[in-house]
Amino acid sequence: MTVTPTLAPDLSDLLVAYQAVRSYTDALAGPLSNEDQCIQSMPDISPTKWHRAHVTWFFETFLLKPRLDGYSEYHPAFGYLFNSYYEAVGQRHPRPERGNLSRPSCEEVAAYRSHVDRAMAELLSRPQDGPTADLVTLGLHHEQQHQELLLMDIKHVLSTNQALWPAYHKLPSSPADGSANGQQSDGWANFGGGEVWVGHDGDDFAFDNESPRHRVILPSYQLADRLVTCGQWLEFMVDGGYDTPTLWLSDGWYQRLENRWEAPSYWDLHPDEGWRVFALHGLQPLSPEEPVCHLSYYEADAFARWAGARLPTEAEWEHAAEGEEPKGNLGEGGRLHPAPAPPGGGTRQLYGDVWEWTSSPYGPYPGFRPAPGAVGEYNGKFMVNQFVLRGGACVTPPGHVRATYRNFFHPHTRWHFSGLRLARDA
Repeated sequence: MTVTPTLAPDLSDLLVAYQAVRSYTDALAGPLSNEDQCIQSMPDISPTKWHRAHVTWFFETFLLKPRLDGYSEYHPAFGYLFNSYYEAVGQRHPRPERGNLSRPSCEEVAAYRSHVDRAMAELLSRPQDGPTADLVTLGLHHEQQHQELLLMDIKHVLSTNQALWPAYHKLPSSPADGSANGQQSDGWANFGGGEVWVGHDGDDFAFDNESPRHRVILPSYQLADRLVTCGQWLEFMVDGGYDTPTLWLSDGWYQRLENRWEAPSYWDLHPDEGWRVFALHGLQPLSPEEPVCHLSYYEADAFARWAGARLPTEAEWEHAAEGEEPKGNLGEGGRLHPAPAPPGGGTRQLYGDVWEWTSSPYGPYPGFRPAPGAVGEYNGKFMVNQFVLRGGACVTPPGHVRATYRNFFHPHTRWHFSGLRLARDA
């Protein structure tokens, strides 16, 4: 089965946008059995069933209960079961134990979604004040984030069944599936630097961590014209990259030893067939021209050092992407897997394929202030011990990424669709 995405939602009509986003979540869950949707294969991920209920809880908690007169809460226990990290809202079920919840069933979660959808349709059929419209828009982008998480998480779940290597969907045919591009030489794009502006500024939606817009001084720099490939990563491995401590940050070397990293996550070495990669469309032979994916920050940093380069800062990445339309191998194409770089010059693959690690710690921009109340917990309280990634990935949903978007993960994690682009001083 191939998942057919919706178009990017038109936020000028919140009801239409709401229905489009919610339908896409249902479509993503469509290929999965009830059994698939209940598994939590490690503490960092959540069962599909939980994602479907949590995004529904968001609309019920922050919109329907306080803003729709006469709304009847679906179940009084769901606030405890499906709250994620909003301390101001109340206690919640422990995150590492979400996979222990056999109830509510997938069918009841679907009924919960329908209950909330009917009430949201009633709410959105009325004129909306500014704060309500802003909360609905935040809820839609929140659900889009969980659409990506749903795909990341189910990939990990399915990968643990190494007897069957089950596929989530069938890879759609596209020119990117072939090897017509051949081996491409690597080039560098030059950027002059100087005083530049970064961060969001405008009336269109952005998360609070993308603001305020502010000035940054950048020296001249270069970015690689495409993402690092699996073939290049193999060269790093053959050259002893995983066994050379001088390439690694101290904590990264500890993580590499502790976790026994010898290759990117989801790589599998077969004694006869060589390296294979588990993807959402099943176990496949490694394609050297595809971008390498599922790397920790530490691995990306070690590779950059081995290559005589470095990772870009997030300000360098955003400056390079300024004016570029956010198009590429994103979720709307239905591929859900990194693709080889398209032919041509310039800085390619800025959007899509894999989230690109930067060397920038995730912290507040100058003048950042979290919003009051529970929604202020959305981003601000995570601004420590993580690194920023830019550009979106092959599982990022339609209309969700932009030049100022700041994703963030802990440096040792690998289950997300993360890779790298090299940078160096000019």
